[in-house]
Amino acid sequence: MTPATTHRTGPKVIVVTGASSGIGNLAARFLAGAGHTVYAGMRATADRNAPRVAELAAYAEAEGVDVRGIEMDVQDQASVDAAIEQVTAEQGRLDVVVHNAGHMALGPTEAFTPEQLAALYDANVLSTQRVNRAALPHLRRQGEGLLVWVGSSSTRGGHPPFLAPYFAAKAGMDALAESYAAELVRFGIDTVIVVPGAYPSGTNHFAHAARPADTVRDTAYDEAYGAVRDSMAQALTDLFPAGRTVDEVADEIVRVVGLPQGERPFRTHIDPSRDGSEVVSAVSDRIRAEFYHRIGIQELLPEHASL
Repeated sequence: MTPATTHRTGPKVIVVTGASSGIGNLAARFLAGAGHTVYAGMRATADRNAPRVAELAAYAEAEGVDVRGIEMDVQDQASVDAAIEQVTAEQGRLDVVVHNAGHMALGPTEAFTPEQLAALYDANVLSTQRVNRAALPHLRRQGEGLLVWVGSSSTRGGHPPFLAPYFAAKAGMDALAESYAAELVRFGIDTVIVVPGAYPSGTNHFAHAARPADTVRDTAYDEAYGAVRDSMAQALTDLFPAGRTVDEVADEIVRVVGLPQGERPFRTHIDPSRDGSEVVSAVSDRIRAEFYHRIGIQELLPEHASL
C-alpha cells in the first residue's frame, strides 16, 4: 500500500556519500549553501579524513550553513547503518541521498586481478545498495524522498580504453538506478541520475585511481600501447573546453534537489566534452519507456523517464 504523501518543501536533510573531496565535497557545501542540512559521509573521520571534517566545520561556521562530516564507510554495512541512524535521530527525518562514492581504475584490463574488479564493484555499486538498505525504510515511511545517483558519461559515451573496470562498475550502478526508479516511484521517491563527463581536474579520480596488481601483465602492454596510454590523458584534457569546472556538477545536483517532487529530470548530463552519452541515453531511456508501455507497467515510469 502506497503511503499517503504530503510533499515537504523547503530545506531538506541530505546525506552525500564519498564527500571527503571532489564532487561529493563540493555538492555537500553547495547544498548547504542552498539552505539544506547536509551530512557529508566519509570514512576515517578520526584520522585520515579528520582535516576534511575540520574544514567542513570551519566552512559551516564561516558561511552560516549546516554541513557536517559524518563517519560513513560505504563498504561497511554497520558503518552505513550507524550513520543513517545518527542522521534520523538528530533530524527526525531523511529526505535525500546523493550516491557519489566511487573509485576509479587505470590500466590494461587483463592486468587487474578478479579480486580488484570485485573491489571496484563493491566501491561503486554495492556501496549504493548498503546505503539504500539503510535509508529507504525511512523514505518509504515518509512517502517521499529522492535518490541522486552520480553516474558517468562513460556508461554510454565514447569511452576510451584502459579504464574498463571502472566503466563496467559505473554501468552496473546505472542499471541498478534505473530499476530502483521503477520500484520506488509508488512510494513517492524520485530518482535522478546525474551524469558528469570526464573532468580533467577538480576531482581525485585519476590521482587516486587503482593500478593493476599484476605488474608483469601491465608492462606487457607497454610496447604496443604505451604511447597511446601516455597520450590519452592529455588528449582528454585538450578536448575539454576552457572555462568549465567540476563545480557545475555540484550546481546541477543542487538544482535537481531543489525542484518540486515529481518534476525532476530522470537523467541529466553535465558533459563539456560531449562524448555522446547524452544522445545514447536519450534513445535508451525512450526504448525502456516504450517497453514499459508495451507490457502494461507504464505507471512505474518516473514522470520524465524518457525526456
